[in-house]
Amino acid sequence: MSDTHGWKQTITTSDSPTNLFIRLAVGCVFLPEGIQKLIFPEILGSGRFADIGIPWPELMGPFVGWVELICGLFILLGFATRVNAIPLTGIMIVALISTKVPIWLGEDWWIFNVRELDRYGFWSMAHASRTDWAMLMGSIYLLIAGAGRWSVDAWLTRRKYSRLAD
Repeated sequence: MSDTHGWKQTITTSDSPTNLFIRLAVGCVFLPEGIQKLIFPEILGSGRFADIGIPWPELMGPFVGWVELICGLFILLGFATRVNAIPLTGIMIVALISTKVPIWLGEDWWIFNVRELDRYGFWSMAHASRTDWAMLMGSIYLLIAGAGRWSVDAWLTRRKYSRLAD
């Protein structure tokens, strides 16, 4: 297989214009969350990561902030959408494991610390994880379907193949 085929598989997208709404939902959550991890590190970045029990919080807080910022922006633009959905999917899996499993159990679990809440258990976990699940499913959807008709990916694909047709 040529390198061109690999690039085509990465940026080729479904033709659905509705993918824009999924991109807006995912990008409009991750972009500002990434920015906030960087400008409020004690509350949402390295400080929060240390409280949760994330290893190397001084490294991981800014790293996750930059990944969310960059991937969120690229998802909004529809640029390399499938590639950018991969780290966001991973971030959401880690978020669910590190913050929601301890809420479900009502105690520290593995290396992760439970935060103080009024209640614990399944329903408390379900309530606290609703955005996490939405972002995980949105990221997986974009990984599978791509950016959609109104995206940089679609524009690049049309441009490349119109040149080949000439």
